[in-house]
Amino acid sequence: MKPHVLQLNPILIPSINEELASLYTMHKFYELAAQQAWLVEHGEHIDAVITGGHTGISQAMLAQLPALKIVAINGVGTDAVDLAYCRSRGLPVTATLGALTEDVADLAIGLLIAACRNLCAGDRFVRDGQWELYPHPSAIPLARRFSGMRVGIVGMGRVGRAVAVRAAAFGCEIRYTDLQAMNDIAHPFVPDLIELAKGSDALVLCAAADKAEGIVDAAVLDALGPRGFLVNVARGRLVNEADLSAAITAGRIAGAGLDVFVDEPRVPLALRESDAVTLQAHRASATWETRTAMGEMVLAGIAQALAGERPAMSLTT
Repeated sequence: MKPHVLQLNPILIPSINEELASLYTMHKFYELAAQQAWLVEHGEHIDAVITGGHTGISQAMLAQLPALKIVAINGVGTDAVDLAYCRSRGLPVTATLGALTEDVADLAIGLLIAACRNLCAGDRFVRDGQWELYPHPSAIPLARRFSGMRVGIVGMGRVGRAVAVRAAAFGCEIRYTDLQAMNDIAHPFVPDLIELAKGSDALVLCAAADKAEGIVDAAVLDALGPRGFLVNVARGRLVNEADLSAAITAGRIAGAGLDVFVDEPRVPLALRESDAVTLQAHRASATWETRTAMGEMVLAGIAQALAGERPAMSLTT
């Protein structure tokens, strides 16, 4: 009999789904109408759970899965999983750490260039036929050069380091903040976020910071200033969105590039309506290459756990 796997989120790579279906009896929880009733009837038979970083899994649901041998997160976020509880049960929780790094860093730079050069507003200007109506060069405001900017990176983990490499290739001056200075990083460390913002043309949020909230507030945005840009590819709740909306509306910062938000998929109207803001729908890892690598890591973690081994990417055992 195949092991039973409860899947809380879709996986978009057909080859990964095919392999899962060939190895396990798959239960797509997100397609069930009576989810709680299904758990009561079938929960005791579930051997593994696949979830996403945003969805996670509640302690209440975990308690209904007594035979569970692994929680495999198809992502890097762990804040929606009670790691302490899983640790107390000796339950491995895996994440696809490292698989997303290059794509997230690519998107961070892409968002920053798009915001600096008003790429989305320029695209709409052409698509909407405005160029034909207003062909004079002054119809589109001058943009800001990205090359040579002073870039402040918040969180110098895998993604922060990858962003630094890319920004340095554009001749940018890099500084960073984190919980502490990194001995293997040559770029200057700035312990205070407001001081980092004051000395930066762009602030790029790369921190995991699962327990941090609203650290980029009005004071930080005012320190960044009317020529400064904010990019967030980390966690939506790192930014006080009311303060950011007010700063964008008043022109207290020059613009922003955002992939993550506090209450997804809801995005504040002020951010959606501003040409100074470039938006994405939490898609930093959304490439065939990365999503395939993530799926392969999920497969490996489940196989290891069900074989009685410690999964290589376990965060709790």
